[in-house]
Amino acid sequence: MQKTVKNMKENYICSQKAIRKLRSARKFRTPLYLYGVTGIGKTSLVLNNLRMKHCSYYSAAQVDAEEIMIKEQTSIYTVIIDDLHCVSSVEQREAYCKKIGKLLERENIWLILIARCPFPRWLLEFRTKYIFIEIPEEDFLLSREEQTLYLEQFDLHISEEIQQEVWELARGNPMPLLFLVMEKGDLERGKKRQWDFLETHVYDQWNIELQEFFMDVSIVETFTVKLAAMLTGRSDVEKLIAEAEVTGNFFEISGIEGIWKCRWAMRQSMQQRLHRRRTTEQIQKLYYTAGLYYELENQIPQALSMYEKYNDMESISRLLISNARKNPSSGHYYELRRYYLQLPDDIVENSPVLMAGISLLQSMLMNVEESERWFHALERYVQKHTGGLRKEARSRILYLKIALPHTGTIHMIDILKNTDLLLRSRQTFLPEFSVTSNLPSMMNGGKDFCEWSKKDKELAMSIGKIVEFVLGKYGKGLVNLALAESYLEKGEDSFEIFSYAEKILLSLRKRAKKEAPNLLANLDMFVCRVHLYQGRDVSKWMEQSPNENQEFCTMERFQYLTKVRIYIQMRKYEAAYCLLQQILYYAKMMERTYIYMEATLLLAITQYCMKQEEWKDNLQKCISQAEGYHFVRLFTREGPVVLPMIGNEKFIWKNKDYKRQVLLECNQMKKAYPLYLKCVQENQVVLSKNAVKILKLQAEGMSANAIAEHLKIAEATVKYHNRETYRKLGVKNKTAAIVEARKRRLI
Repeated sequence: MQKTVKNMKENYICSQKAIRKLRSARKFRTPLYLYGVTGIGKTSLVLNNLRMKHCSYYSAAQVDAEEIMIKEQTSIYTVIIDDLHCVSSVEQREAYCKKIGKLLERENIWLILIARCPFPRWLLEFRTKYIFIEIPEEDFLLSREEQTLYLEQFDLHISEEIQQEVWELARGNPMPLLFLVMEKGDLERGKKRQWDFLETHVYDQWNIELQEFFMDVSIVETFTVKLAAMLTGRSDVEKLIAEAEVTGNFFEISGIEGIWKCRWAMRQSMQQRLHRRRTTEQIQKLYYTAGLYYELENQIPQALSMYEKYNDMESISRLLISNARKNPSSGHYYELRRYYLQLPDDIVENSPVLMAGISLLQSMLMNVEESERWFHALERYVQKHTGGLRKEARSRILYLKIALPHTGTIHMIDILKNTDLLLRSRQTFLPEFSVTSNLPSMMNGGKDFCEWSKKDKELAMSIGKIVEFVLGKYGKGLVNLALAESYLEKGEDSFEIFSYAEKILLSLRKRAKKEAPNLLANLDMFVCRVHLYQGRDVSKWMEQSPNENQEFCTMERFQYLTKVRIYIQMRKYEAAYCLLQQILYYAKMMERTYIYMEATLLLAITQYCMKQEEWKDNLQKCISQAEGYHFVRLFTREGPVVLPMIGNEKFIWKNKDYKRQVLLECNQMKKAYPLYLKCVQENQVVLSKNAVKILKLQAEGMSANAIAEHLKIAEATVKYHNRETYRKLGVKNKTAAIVEARKRRLI
């Protein structure tokens, strides 16, 4: 039986991308397949953009295939079959296959199929035989601008903060926005309405096994088949996952490296159901089971989170002691600070590992007094104990003498020499650790080694082997890289720099992937800085950047310094100024010479952009300090913005050669990277040097093959640059690209 439907104009919302695809399919009468999670807007799109007088709408959840009867038509007639994911039995699928096949054969029928899952296997024969236009779930997602416009249609002029929260909640999904409109902007009531809708119209339609499965796994954000099996006690997890995929497409990520993730709204709804239908003891058991799984998989942060919810202090203490034995930089030490700082003093005092760990942690948090308190407690522990406990405590003291950030490097040479003797005589041992603290710098990593750069070659010769021996595997190649970095900062010959760095580059690259996953955030940051030089818009990176207004984390200092530069590019000078004040406070308190100079220079740049006269004093301060170390790159990295500042004003330089080198390299950087830290305009297009050369030669009539020979590059490289140029200019061929490039004065 055909279902009677009405157009649903009230509160209707849909992305323009999906509408354009629908209109394209209608124009050419191309079969259409729409899919996506419940509430994404599949059915609404069709019913609000077609003339229903010339349509028949059927729901596979309510009618059998045999009930779909379409008379012969003299004009184009549209047939819509919705809810195909509900067709589960073999008999039903065979029947629908026959019916869909017959409809596709009729010339005057335009067929539209709708489901929650991607094109199902039992319909694949039609996908190969007929050309389908597909409108997947991602095409229904609204842009941030579309979200704002939709809310404004209903006079919901909500704050930017709430707008962002709505965006993070919905991520373009129209359903949460629809419920928000219904609740007149009340976000919490909108959330509840969404969860209630899903529970009533979706989950209640599932079989009990599937409901219970999702209730159990809802306590974790992601799960593997193994974890799901432990939580549910079932051996058919993969079968249930496959069933859930077909039934409702309720996974954001599925099957990527064996990791599964439920959609946020679904997980929240299932958690509500879990707390209504299971006892406290049953839920607690789930948390314990999850904690055990994560512990076995060595996923310490996740294990601690689960044990905390289970209120298992014994397991928490055991895991923290075990983690504290590991390298604070290679583990999740800083990340787990909340758990460590909650430990009672009596537990910490009985473990030299914990005392050392918390002393280091407090130093990282700039709580110097607390750091010293636990250091001295560790020293008293040595006096009171003998044997293995005493040896453990002494090794931790040595570790802290080298690693504590706030103690600087004044006595470091003597400490390293003494440690070398103790290690060789086997009187103690030293836990392995990373000198760089996962930052892309050794001179400015775990400690500030600016003073050492003044005598870099001499120190490398005198204590280089000692450093490598004391630091174990983390010391291999360290001296050469430290020298390379010191030479780079002082503007030394690039050949010598790379000759040092090249020796260990390959080995470090392989090790970083396996042993230093915490480097990833800073590696992203490094890429971001490269994009800044290219003049690219890096504002999207701000979404993953640390929030300095919530907490200033010393381990994220490299990210903060990059964030300042992004603020400058975005012309958010006040935000840059405020963040720089935090960085300067940290640098001064922790005696981070280089960071202090870098932050001072960036402050001068920010004040210059804000037209504050104080920029001159700060730039002079930076010049006077950096000159003592002969740090050239400190300025030349910011060359494109620093050059006009230095050139237009008189500053005091003690060393004329140093000044000449700074000015020369700043000028070179300005020529090479003219767009550095400049605000990116919406229509701004940046082409590489090779792309411009290729475009100019094309304008002269040269072929791709001739251009490749002329520039001595592969023809494939020429074609790659062409594709990128067309994409950036928004054109489809060579002629249009040349015309557009001339308009923009790129050639």
